Order: sequence, then C-alpha cells, then structure tokens
Amino acid sequence: MRAEDLLDAIGNIDDDLIENTQKETKKSHTHWFSLAATFLLVIGLGSFGWKYLQAPIHNMFCTLMTSEVEPTTATQSDNQSEPTTTEPSVTAPTMEYKVAMVTDYGDITDQSFNQTTYEACVAFTNAAGIDFQYYKPQTNDTAGRIAMTELAIAEGHNIIVMPGSTFGATLVDVAPRYPDVKFIATDVAKGDLLETAVTLSGKSYDNNPENWNLSSYFDMSNVYCATFEEEVCGYMVGYAVVKLGYTKLGFIGGMETPIVQRFGYGYVQGADDAAGELGIKVDLKYIYSGQFYGDADITAVMDTWYADGTQAVFACGGGVYTSVAEAAQKVGGKVIGAERDQSQIIDGLYGEGITITSAMKGIYPALIDTLTDVIINDNWADYAGQIRSFGLVDSTDPEAHYVQIPYQTTQWNEGFTQEEYRALLENLSSGHVTVSEDISQMPATSHITLQYFGSIKGQ
Repeated sequence: MRAEDLLDAIGNIDDDLIENTQKETKKSHTHWFSLAATFLLVIGLGSFGWKYLQAPIHNMFCTLMTSEVEPTTATQSDNQSEPTTTEPSVTAPTMEYKVAMVTDYGDITDQSFNQTTYEACVAFTNAAGIDFQYYKPQTNDTAGRIAMTELAIAEGHNIIVMPGSTFGATLVDVAPRYPDVKFIATDVAKGDLLETAVTLSGKSYDNNPENWNLSSYFDMSNVYCATFEEEVCGYMVGYAVVKLGYTKLGFIGGMETPIVQRFGYGYVQGADDAAGELGIKVDLKYIYSGQFYGDADITAVMDTWYADGTQAVFACGGGVYTSVAEAAQKVGGKVIGAERDQSQIIDGLYGEGITITSAMKGIYPALIDTLTDVIINDNWADYAGQIRSFGLVDSTDPEAHYVQIPYQTTQWNEGFTQEEYRALLENLSSGHVTVSEDISQMPATSHITLQYFGSIKGQ
C-alpha cells in the first residue's frame, strides 16, 4: 500500500471510526473526555493534518453530539473504516502489529508534541485497522516512562511510539531487553541516547555527540529516531515577527533541552537578521520555565514582561503557552506558538488574533509516513538503526516542508507578506541564509539587546 493511499483512507474517516473512539479503555476516562478529545483532534491539527481530516468533520460532530456517548478508548477496533469516496487498495501487514504510544509526563491534549503524536497514531491505526493504545506515565521521570513502556509490551504491543527527548534514557534501558519490539521515537537525538549510554559504560559524557560513536555504546537495531530542524522554524518566527513590526520580544522555553534550545536559538538568530535588514534594534527577554506546563508562577513572570512593554512572547514548551496567553490576554499582548499551528486553540481560549504565528514541525506527516512504510510496506529494514533529521524539502509549496510557519493563519502585513515568506524559504533552502544548530552557547547578535533570566523553576 502506498502512503498516498493510506492518507486517502485517513482523510475519509466515517461513522465507524467515531464509534470506535468512544469505547472504554481506562476507567477514569468519561464521555466528556471523548467529546473534548475529538474536538481537539479536529481543531488542533493545523496545516499538516487538517487536510487529511477536513472532509469528514461535519459527520464527525453530528455523530458525536447526537449519539449516546460511551466512555472514550485509545484502543482502536480491528474494523477498517470505509472511505466515503474511492477505497484504497489496503495490503494487510505481513505480521500482526499492535501500536502503543507512551507519552512523556504531558498529556495527549497538550496542543504540542504529545497531542500531535497521538493524533497521528490514531489517524493511521484507524485507517489501517490496527490496534492502538496510549499510556501516560504516573511520574515525570525515566522510571515512570520505563514502567509504562514495559506495561505496553506486556499487553502485547510490538511497536512503541515515543515522543520527546526525555525518552533517550528509556530507550537505552528497554530496547536491548526487548529485541523483538520496534521502537519509533520522535525528537530523540544521538546526544539524548549517549547521555545515558556512555554513563552506563562507566565513562563521563562531555555533552558533545560528535565526539562519540553511538554504536559502541547502544545497539539501535530495533530503534528508529526522527528529529527535526527546530532552529530553522525558530528562525522563521523570529524573522517574521520583527518584519511584522514587533521590536520588544520574549522567549520562554519549557525544560532546557536541546530541542527547546534549538527553537530558542533559531528565534534569536532570525530576529537579529531581520533587525539588521531593517536597521533597527530589538529587545529580547529569554527564560526557561523549568517544566512543560503553565502555572501561576510562570503566569506571574509573564505578567511582568508584558507590563514592562514586551509585545510578543514565543512560548515553546508543551503547555507553557497557557501561562503566556493568560498574561497576554490581560494587556492585549501577542503570543507565538510552537510545534504546530496553535492559533486555533490559543485564539479560541484567550481571544481572537492573539497568536501572530507558530514555529511548526511535521511530526504528524513524518510519523504517518514511517508507520505506513514499516507496517503496511514491511520496510523496517530501511529504518532500523537510523536517526533521520527532517527540515526543508525540495518543493515550491510553502506547506510541504517539515519545518515551517502557517501559511494560512500567520498575521501577514505589508512588512512581511506571503511572497516574502516564500523568498525566505528559497534563501534557506539554497543556503543563501544559514541557521546555526549550535546550542553550546547563545548565538552572537548585532542588533538585539538580549536579557537572559535562567529558569523560573530551576532544573
């Protein structure tokens, strides 16, 4: 089965799929969660996933709102939904697969990487007629993630999907002990694996992955990792907001992980380049929250930033955006989203027009493509042992890239138009404009006054 065929099936979700998503999986799930999860699935996908699900939206909501709703399940039925147009030629997998996703401590409604990963898994497994279950760790540590991974395997799942760099240590622990299980991890890079693997060997890791041969410390024969060039989409939003007229900016990351740093350091570089082109100076406050969710302490810090004149803050760290948007709402400030197009959720909850743009990365299409090739095409051999990086692609379509800003919902104006964004994409693709991925130190700037505030919670 071709990836295009499976995506056709994903885009033709019918009433059977809706009924499947209403069955019981955990006693704590209620029918209210079912409605909320379905609603977020529809409105939160952004340009990467929206095009696959647009056709059936009307039927989905009519069914959910008028039917007797059963408690939600994350386990999918073996029955494949029938497309409403042409039926794809679905080839059955050569072996029986059961897919599980283990979240980090965040939830599948975080409007960030956990939710995007969950939505991709649900869309694929429903279209392919494959069992699926997600598991949320009880504790925010490696022990908790290992426990949920082991539970998923004990319950018969043989493909485990893991979102986020925190799974590096989990993979080093579980992958060698379960050689018959395939592990697919997003946002887990070489350094995330080496940090634990080298330490377990009795050596001291120097935080420079280029100094180490990963295969000497960790067997990746049943592991595949997909990473993304966050520094590039971070650059895009930094460049865009300055061109759009904002000169007092902020950045708040979640944990100070390499992924979040690449977002932030790219943002600084983009804002600096745009300021240089315009011949202006930009003020930029930079901080980490120390966690991937918002709370009163983080909101209080954001209140002081906006009160001090900050116009827009790039919120990059799972649910941290809630604190930023709450503070922005009080004073008419602006927010920049991360991971996916967050304009619908942020504007819907905190006020129309509050989101300028978002730094998006294509976890959704990358994961669906991988699952299709591994399960439907029986092509694990091309993925085992690989760490692949996704970024710009060879395309004139601005929405085809794995890193981008939303073409439809960015608040374009005469300072930065869609045509100028296309030109930026061309310059980035050709190498005329380069973005450093180095996170060993904050990027040097010539046109930004940068204030670094460390971490709110400590790490």
